[in-house]
Amino acid sequence: MATPNSTPVAEIDSSREKSEKRQNSDSDAEVGQITRHADTSSSDLGKEEETGEEESIDYKTLEWWQAGVVMVAETVSLGILSLPSVMATIGLVPTIIIMIILSFFSWYAGLVMGEFKLKYNWVENFGDALEIMGRSIGCGPLFQEIFGWAQTLFMVFVMGSHILTWSICLNTLTNSAACTIVWGVVGLALFWACNIPRTLRAAGIYSFASFASIFTAVLITMIDVGIERPIGSTSIDITRQVPFTSAFLGVANIAASFSGHSAFFNVLTEMKRPQDWPKALALLQISDTVLYVVAAVVIYVFCGPDVPAPALSAANSPIVRKVIWGIAIPTIVIGGVIYGHVAARYLFVRAFKDTKHLVKKTWLGNISWLGITALVWTIAWIIAESIPVFNNLLGLMCALFASWFSFGIPGALWLWMYYGEWFNSPKKIALFTCNACLFLIGFLLCVLGLWSAGEVISKDKGSKPWSCSR
Repeated sequence: MATPNSTPVAEIDSSREKSEKRQNSDSDAEVGQITRHADTSSSDLGKEEETGEEESIDYKTLEWWQAGVVMVAETVSLGILSLPSVMATIGLVPTIIIMIILSFFSWYAGLVMGEFKLKYNWVENFGDALEIMGRSIGCGPLFQEIFGWAQTLFMVFVMGSHILTWSICLNTLTNSAACTIVWGVVGLALFWACNIPRTLRAAGIYSFASFASIFTAVLITMIDVGIERPIGSTSIDITRQVPFTSAFLGVANIAASFSGHSAFFNVLTEMKRPQDWPKALALLQISDTVLYVVAAVVIYVFCGPDVPAPALSAANSPIVRKVIWGIAIPTIVIGGVIYGHVAARYLFVRAFKDTKHLVKKTWLGNISWLGITALVWTIAWIIAESIPVFNNLLGLMCALFASWFSFGIPGALWLWMYYGEWFNSPKKIALFTCNACLFLIGFLLCVLGLWSAGEVISKDKGSKPWSCSR
């Protein structure tokens, strides 16, 4: 690899200008993205308005605080439920320290993504971003395919975690009245039915309801464990000595709780003023970090080393447990449906790009949408049944995808944007160091996380795949 100073700055700037001009001229043809294809050409919109079948959609609808709330809802969702058990695994103090460190790097990674979006404003997902990077080595289309599909697969894994949580929820509410696989099938049907509409018009409202649901459920859990299990009734560990694989799986679970970055480019695209992105990101990071630390510490301190995952099952009273899980149903369903819509929409766009089926309600389009949504939810259900332990699924998901989308790739984006300028000033040197650390964190989370998750899953005897009991 060439050294940073091997290419003259003037040559770099010239090549960037040419690249940006070329990108501006052909981005509509090259960057096949979910939202852009919904916003069709003017001639198509004119035809739709004449027939009354479709209306033009204004995607620039989010104020900065609305964008922040949407991201809080999507990021907090299910990630918070694993943190008390992580604290029980690796200890109170190490967990808090790791939370704060990963929160900082997650925050900075979001700022880098915002900077990249302002520089290349047509970017709407990681496939687009990596396509731009890949052009410099002649691999633009290849990178777009790889990372576009990887982001979709990540969403399917998240959908699987929602089906798994749904099964645990139904087991709790019904006292395991039916086989867990049956509840998984019921969840599959419910999520699929909710994804039948081809648009997601009320995502903002859904996000408010989702966040209110999980916040209320966690708050009631903290109150219940505080009343039923006074401090001192159980032992807590400030630090713990555990096998490396178990400890690193806990780190991966913490990283997964800060892994909302896969949706950041989409949120930026729908903001009225993308320049306000730092304020929206601050709302997200301050909210989720405070909520994570408080909830994890309170539930762990009162429950001790036997705290379950998901943490909503920590309530002492069976009746209260049922109430809590009932309250959590909206966040389980809504979060899954949003991810399901985005994943299915990506496949639908790839299948019907530049055809009338993409923007009109045709017989073929409607049937295909039903089939695609059924397919992605079936794959998510298979994942949920194959990895039936909540923490293990989150750890594997983080190692495969969140490691790169939330840490590694944002670091690479900055290194690419400022190639040749890394050591031009003390500030650039500091930023280079920070982004190199981002990339290294992503790499380590991927490699060591896959090893840890694979070993723990292979040795886990608590829940067997494709069994009725959980």
